[in-house]
Amino acid sequence: MTQNSNASPPLFNRRDVLRVGSLSVGASVVPGLDLAAAPFEPAGSAKSVIYLWLGGGVTHIDSFDPKPEAPEEIRGELTAISTRLPGVQFCETMPRMASIADDLAVLRSYSHDSNSHLPSQAYTLSGHKVGRNELFDEPNLGSVVSHLLGPRNGLPAYIAVPGITRPANLNFFVGGWLGAEHAPFCIGGRDLPDYRKREKSTNPSPNIEEDLTPKELELLPGVTLNRLNRRAGLRETLDQALLRGERDGTVAAAEGQFQSALNLLTATEIRDAFDISLESSATRDEYGQTKIGGRCLMARRLVEAGARWVMVDYGYDPDFGNLWDNHCAPVQKQPHISKMCKRGYHLPGVDRAFAGLITDLKQRGLLESTLVVFLTEFGRTPKINPRGGRDHWGAAGSLFFTGGGVQTGQVIGATDKTAAYPITRPYTPGDVAATIFETLGIREARLRDAQNRPVPVLDHGKVIDGLL
Repeated sequence: MTQNSNASPPLFNRRDVLRVGSLSVGASVVPGLDLAAAPFEPAGSAKSVIYLWLGGGVTHIDSFDPKPEAPEEIRGELTAISTRLPGVQFCETMPRMASIADDLAVLRSYSHDSNSHLPSQAYTLSGHKVGRNELFDEPNLGSVVSHLLGPRNGLPAYIAVPGITRPANLNFFVGGWLGAEHAPFCIGGRDLPDYRKREKSTNPSPNIEEDLTPKELELLPGVTLNRLNRRAGLRETLDQALLRGERDGTVAAAEGQFQSALNLLTATEIRDAFDISLESSATRDEYGQTKIGGRCLMARRLVEAGARWVMVDYGYDPDFGNLWDNHCAPVQKQPHISKMCKRGYHLPGVDRAFAGLITDLKQRGLLESTLVVFLTEFGRTPKINPRGGRDHWGAAGSLFFTGGGVQTGQVIGATDKTAAYPITRPYTPGDVAATIFETLGIREARLRDAQNRPVPVLDHGKVIDGLL
């Protein structure tokens, strides 16, 4: 959005905000928190999106596309179970999702041509196919939503929960050429724990308490909200003339972010949206007292408060290691894939959290207006490798959609008898992105590039047949 030259100046200048609370450097990069009304509200079937991002490559055979008739080197040691959809089976690792399969649209023909994490993750997060020299160029899908629609109810347009699980400390959660102001607001902060260097238990408990309170909402000792409001009023009086005279575009943009950081601190309803301790123990149990359970519960709270786009981020973890990239290489210290998939922080934890989220949204009347989509960059090899793991496999994978106008109670697409290749029409990350934008009513929108030329939100991709 353009800055209004007649608008009142920010209540705090940069020095003030750096002295208030623990905002410090984190507050200087709170992206896109302009509280002005969005440019428009599109007439899509979804008003919000919860983007369940499991970076690393989730095994489709051991979750949503089991092959019980295949040889053991393909199917592994796990069994298939029935779901609420007649004739449709999931792996035994997903019993809760199986019990709500009629609320899902499972896509089993997710496919593209890369077996490499980095371009595949950039492709999935942005909907644009990129080369290795363009990994950070294209904006995330949530960044496009941030740019086109802006924040709502005082919440950032694009929130990542927590936004710090990344491969090799590479940050693919970016605004790309749209600018850093449209990168996600990562509630886990800006410091990236290196999952490769921290000493980990060989089989850690899944029940790890995680503080998901954004650092931007913390106050230093002795700084109360009343004191902060009083200082805001004084600052407004003192800074009026000075700021009107000396602000240029860059300074104005930065100080607009500080003003937004102040609103984060002082608006009770916004602070409460980020506080999952307000939930009952029974609700916490439905999601699971795990990291992924807490993150999914946080996503529900944020959508309920009006957030447009919430990415639940669960991939590269300092406690659990490389969650989904299960090669069973010696350095990973992981068991056979069939045993790994039964650990509480692996698929069983995801099964409980995802089912809890979908059921909770439905019971609260939020599912119709909230698109929930599970994404990972690719599946895993059909054949288990000699070490007992599965390797990268872009040719086939499984995702699911629900809510937000999706026709549920169906499986779209199918793979061959070893889950190696689609035997029906394959759908790419570009098609998934087009489908998400369609539910939001922005698929035909245009962006302005650096030369102010109109460009489509996506350069390819078609809505998935029969899904909406």
